[in-house]
Amino acid sequence: MSNWAVILLGIIEGVTEFLPVSSTGHLLLAEQWLGLPSQPSELFNVVIQSGAVLAVLMAFAGQLKRMALDWRSPTVRSYVGKLAVAFVFTAVGGLILKKIFPGLPDTATPVALATLIGGVVILVVERFLASRQCADAVSWPVAIAIGLSQLLAICFPGTSRSGATIIVGLVLGLKRPAATEFSFLLGVPTLLAASGFKILSSLRHLEEVHEPWSQLALATLVAAISAFVVVRWLLRYVQNHTFVLFGWYRIILGALILAYALFLSK
Repeated sequence: MSNWAVILLGIIEGVTEFLPVSSTGHLLLAEQWLGLPSQPSELFNVVIQSGAVLAVLMAFAGQLKRMALDWRSPTVRSYVGKLAVAFVFTAVGGLILKKIFPGLPDTATPVALATLIGGVVILVVERFLASRQCADAVSWPVAIAIGLSQLLAICFPGTSRSGATIIVGLVLGLKRPAATEFSFLLGVPTLLAASGFKILSSLRHLEEVHEPWSQLALATLVAAISAFVVVRWLLRYVQNHTFVLFGWYRIILGALILAYALFLSK
């Protein structure tokens, strides 16, 4: 790939990773549109997600610092404990599911369907939440359910990790800001673990990696910068807006990918 293509893919990853719109679907469209001589390796698509982790750490730097200084507080310990338990459920389930679903599908159709169906689910959930009272506190059952919901992205690429976790949080009674914050913070260990696992795996199979490490680093840096902007914006957006706009966007995107996969690619 050219460095310009790498930069574009980094921007797309950073912009879409924490929005409930499926970064996988967007990367798939971009890679097809760019007409790359070879598709980016799974290592590339996974590792650049770690750039989004840096964005979350920067966006929540103040809060994370306060939590570190006030670590003896029962409230802080409980919240961190819930993040840890949610991650353990994700990690254990992910290791099991990765043996069943070792990589991305060979065609774009499953990604398109997951993206489209996810948009419909968002619209249905928002209709359901219209007259419902929600809470700010994350309970232990909700934390476990959110951790398990991350596994949907492994089973159905195109689901959107952030979209699944936020929507499950909303369905189980969380307010949008609380569900979004928990989803973002849970993404830190999740994406770091996925990237680290893939790097270690690739070091044993270097013949499958065709991108220079310098391009991986460039895409990761670009993803971090663009994700930081999106995270800051979304945290403000959810204060007074629903996810209906993202639901319709996903439906349109899923339909476009499906049309391309079924008709335009022939």
